[in-house]
Amino acid sequence: MGWRWHGLGALGAALCSAQALACEGAQYVRLRQPVEISPQEKAEFRAMAPLRVLSSDAPPMARYDQRSKAYTGISVDVWCFIARELGLRYEIVPGLDQTLTEKLQQVQQGRADVFMPLSRQPERARLGLFTRPYYESHYAVIARKGQHLPVHSVDDLARYRVGTIRGVALEGMLKDIVPASQLVSYSPTSNAGLYQHVRDGAVDVAVFNKSMFTEDRYRYEYFDLEVILSLREHPREYRFYFSPSPRHQRIVAAFDRYLEALDVSASISAHEDGEREFIGRYMAQNGQRAVLQAASVAAAILVLVFGLAFMRYRRMARLLAASNQQILRQQEALQAANQSLGRLNQNLEQLSLSDSLTGLANRRAFDQALQREHARLQHAGAPLSVLLLDVDHFKCVNDHYGHATGDDYLRAIAQVLRKTVTRPTDLAARHGGEEFACLLPDTAARDARSVAERIRQATARLALPNALAGEKTLTVSIGVATLAHGRASAQELLQQADAQLYAAKRAGRNRVQAVEL
Repeated sequence: MGWRWHGLGALGAALCSAQALACEGAQYVRLRQPVEISPQEKAEFRAMAPLRVLSSDAPPMARYDQRSKAYTGISVDVWCFIARELGLRYEIVPGLDQTLTEKLQQVQQGRADVFMPLSRQPERARLGLFTRPYYESHYAVIARKGQHLPVHSVDDLARYRVGTIRGVALEGMLKDIVPASQLVSYSPTSNAGLYQHVRDGAVDVAVFNKSMFTEDRYRYEYFDLEVILSLREHPREYRFYFSPSPRHQRIVAAFDRYLEALDVSASISAHEDGEREFIGRYMAQNGQRAVLQAASVAAAILVLVFGLAFMRYRRMARLLAASNQQILRQQEALQAANQSLGRLNQNLEQLSLSDSLTGLANRRAFDQALQREHARLQHAGAPLSVLLLDVDHFKCVNDHYGHATGDDYLRAIAQVLRKTVTRPTDLAARHGGEEFACLLPDTAARDARSVAERIRQATARLALPNALAGEKTLTVSIGVATLAHGRASAQELLQQADAQLYAAKRAGRNRVQAVEL
């Protein structure tokens, strides 16, 4: 598989900051395989004038931070990575007060060069150039909480008054399903009007991007709204959109070569974590407000009690006793609130270290454990082994059976790992996409290879169908690296395991390749 991690140099970081793109996230993007770009192409790209880039505020793909005055997100990470690889210069064109339609017109008319992110539509494709996709998102049907509307598919929307944002990719399909008298399109400059009309009953449901609604729901406290259906059968693939010109055709061709070889799973995970952190901060702030409100109530009661005591001296003893009881109740309430906040923080921390699909540890948890065990190895001298596992021909599963079946297969493999990697010191994790990783402390090379072979055989015994693959059933390839002596770093150990996985793939898949450092 051959990983190549790329950090930002000082020049690149300074350029990104000046351009109002937070390019630090490019570290989350990696190449699954090398991309060939000729010196002539790179020279041509470096000589080009800076590209004028427009972006939308569409988390987690792109989010504009008012404090830092910069964009972050999956689109920004991918753009910064590829632009740096090609030597492209660029600048952000101001446009926070412009609609999506106005921004697209600038690109289509050549007044701007690039827009990100954007889903492909035939009309847009006729007026500009799309790259390959790099992220998939979904729309959701949103209704007032507790309505229990019987909406089980997009066809059920025909019986309701439906609101959507003008110009979104799903608008054309909604026009084919929902009668014109029942479909209301809202201005893309603000989502507030759409949400408010659902809340006051002007429309029955709204169709909007699920990730953006989740963030808006917590940011603006739309807790009376909820998602009643995720439209997973209508995914939107997001791409970069260039104005049509021979120069941009060459850039798009180069971008496509990189996009075909990129793994952005770490970026997706990081920005989804960012969304969870935003929600966590919101909950913590609300908890703090509750504590402050309780303290304010207690203070007000104390003022009242002492005021009455001053005015009515003969009733002081009774009022003081009542005041003490009230203080005790407030203290108990404050203690309960603090305990609730502690449990919430623990749950959020656990979520940040777990993979939501398989229940295994996620990549963040694996990387932390690898660094910890590697440091322990330097002192104790015990061997440390790493297994990297990749599902063979997994794209064939998704293409032939669908993503839901692919998710079931990944959960089945996760169960194999739980049953095989069982020591308390061991760790099995989903490393990203269809890749898994196992960390085996105090495990010699022969034992690590034995564990890998048991995983491979157990997966084969599942006999999960894969009709488009050569084996006809699901198999895995595994790379094993063991650090027994020497001073190799944790990253080098991981790279060696990846190299062995790549060798297993080249040797025909469904096998184990191992090396001892």
